[in-house]
Amino acid sequence: MPGRLDESKLARIGALGRAEIEDGRLAGLVTLVSRGDRLHAEVLGNLGPGDAAPLARDSLFRIASMTKPVAGAVALALVAEGLLSLDEPVAGLLPELASPRVLRRPDGPLDDTVPAVRAITLRDLLTFTFGFGMAVEMFMSETPWPIVTAASQLHLATLGPPSPDEPPDPDAWMASFGGLPLIAQPGERWLYNTGASVLGVLLARAAGRPLGEVLRTRLFEPLGMTDTAFFTTETARLATAYTAGSGGLTVWDPPEGQWSRPPAFPDAAAGLVSTADDMLRFARALLRGGDPVLSRDAVREFTRDQLTADQKAGIAPGFLNGRSWGFCQSVITDGPRAGAFGWNGGLGTSWLVDPARDLVIVVLTQRLFETAEGPPLHRDMEDAAYAALD
Repeated sequence: MPGRLDESKLARIGALGRAEIEDGRLAGLVTLVSRGDRLHAEVLGNLGPGDAAPLARDSLFRIASMTKPVAGAVALALVAEGLLSLDEPVAGLLPELASPRVLRRPDGPLDDTVPAVRAITLRDLLTFTFGFGMAVEMFMSETPWPIVTAASQLHLATLGPPSPDEPPDPDAWMASFGGLPLIAQPGERWLYNTGASVLGVLLARAAGRPLGEVLRTRLFEPLGMTDTAFFTTETARLATAYTAGSGGLTVWDPPEGQWSRPPAFPDAAAGLVSTADDMLRFARALLRGGDPVLSRDAVREFTRDQLTADQKAGIAPGFLNGRSWGFCQSVITDGPRAGAFGWNGGLGTSWLVDPARDLVIVVLTQRLFETAEGPPLHRDMEDAAYAALD
């Protein structure tokens, strides 16, 4: 059975956070480390600039790509209800993807395509292998790839940071996306992000309700995640989001900004706001086998490595930071932390769950990541939590 948490060693987590705030790299953060019924919390800094109120444990954060595992879990709940099937084509509910074309070359012209060799399945969306998404090389090209330019012109907001004010409603988004060719053949390679955006449209159509309601009824209400949604009217609780520059922190999105009103397109890839305790509730449900939202078999499928060697071959070093991919989240397959799973949010958050040690680590800031790996702070805090295990 898991042992205790060494509080003296957990003091390093607070020291790391205070150093970031004192050096002007963060306005504040909330960190939770949980092991069994033991919990260590750090709440440091302020909600925003100047004389803003101090952060609280129930402060709201834009969790960005930590939205993905939430959507993945709900997809498996709908599978259990018989509304979806992992390995059946999704074209019945997403006719826009019934006859996809695929670029001969990822950076090639949009009209130089071949037919897809097979249909797209729910498993493809969950594993990010359906044929469209971010690849490191598209951002390193001297000239923009035509597919990146086209996606930008359609305001899909799926190949860059989340932008709730930009995309149209789900049906219009799907119609626009369906007119684009895929970058790779279904099942060929891992491409980041867009699979979750398409997944959100699929979940809403499968359940016949708006995505926010589907997430609420299948996950948030059963687990008591009362503060997680696609927007908040309680802007006094929402932390300001920042980017870092040579002159210090710059406001990227204020509390009254893009997450203060319902989005036209609820994005299952990066759209939610949440709290540290809500994400802890989600993690603890997975640690106890999924009850009351998923079966143990579903949790095992959700959290295992789903990628083949060929699918992993195209992932640039650093993108998954040495991990592999399960359903809408990363999984650690090697080393002393093998079996742990979770994912980060590029607006400054991270979430890691280790079943072998009954351990959960939640770190919430609102400073945008500058690289795919994220800042060292999150890894340092995870290291400090592991060092405190007895």
